[in-house]
Amino acid sequence: MHVVDVDNGARFETYTIAGERGSGTIQVNGAAARLVHRGDTIIVISYAQYAREELEHYEPRVVHVDRENRIIAADAQVATLLT
Repeated sequence: MHVVDVDNGARFETYTIAGERGSGTIQVNGAAARLVHRGDTIIVISYAQYAREELEHYEPRVVHVDRENRIIAADAQVATLLT
């Protein structure tokens, strides 16, 4: 997974650890914690591998959240940053 900080341009690759469902908490640990700051807008990019036949019907899924990380929309609009 990649993380992009919209506010300061920092970009890094990391992994995830599941947190409490519904808490809205996104926490960065270790050295990466120096790259983002509380309140920054970030983009989290995940990747997967697909068989060629799976790609025929594949559509990216973008989850947009508000300032409290509550889901406000889920769609395929990869070029749209909702605010």
